Amino acid sequence: MTDIQLTTSAAKRVAAIAAKQDKPAVLRLAVEGGGCAGFSYRFALGELQADDMLVETDGVCLVVDPMTLDLVRGSAVDFVEDMGGSAFKVTNPNAASGCGCGSSFSI
Repeated sequence: MTDIQLTTSAAKRVAAIAAKQDKPAVLRLAVEGGGCAGFSYRFALGELQADDMLVETDGVCLVVDPMTLDLVRGSAVDFVEDMGGSAFKVTNPNAASGCGCGSSFSI
């Protein structure tokens, strides 16, 4: 089992955003306290730090720090578009529950 996955759909979206902003195609996933269920996901274009875990899909990197990795190990980061809009989505097998908006979770 890989620690975390970045889907092809998410990689394509990150590449497009990074190109538009003239930044490296590196997506940072972080978990912070808050949200309606206890923890929330935060995404940002970023750079690799010394202790980060990195996965690459189609030339795009997903990076997570060690503390975040403990909370999202085994997850997949996807980019979904539906009638409700478009967003990055984390499918986290460690989450015991989540909120209705899908942006926060509890362990």
